[in-house]
Amino acid sequence: MRLHLTRLPMVFEVESHAAEDIRGSFRRLWCAETFAKARIDFAPSQSSLSTNTALHTLRGLHWQAGALAEQKLVRCVAGRIWDVAVDLRPDSPSYLGWLGRELSPERDNALFVPRGVAHGFLTLTPDAAVEYLIDTPHSPAAARGARWNDPAFGIHWPALPAVISDRDRDWPDFARV
Repeated sequence: MRLHLTRLPMVFEVESHAAEDIRGSFRRLWCAETFAKARIDFAPSQSSLSTNTALHTLRGLHWQAGALAEQKLVRCVAGRIWDVAVDLRPDSPSYLGWLGRELSPERDNALFVPRGVAHGFLTLTPDAAVEYLIDTPHSPAAARGARWNDPAFGIHWPALPAVISDRDRDWPDFARV
């Protein structure tokens, strides 16, 4: 397992490598020691799975605020997604900056999203499944969101969403939050 720092501080692309033999493969998807060596304080307490049947399903942008802010390790376990992180930390040198990564089982990669960074994704294939390891339980009272096409971020998505929830489509401009 290798951690690659991205242009957003403390946002890492996590690369796994499979050990393969006649039985198939085995790979490490998360390792406390590897994260600790990178000075990442991350202890997952929840595992979640998002299934998405349609091509170009968009989920996000989401985060939790305040004391219930969460960190997550996001991995596509079936299909392919365009995964996006947006830096919402006002003291960060990359404030309002974003990055996108294609995640898929074939790429054997994941994205670590720290506190204060919004997350969303667009499916690049039908039947995409996304696994989350999260360090803080979900709290509806702390849940926040921003619109996928908010001009404050200028995210370049590879396609327009074909499926999106009313809630995700109707978030107010981030500048007004």
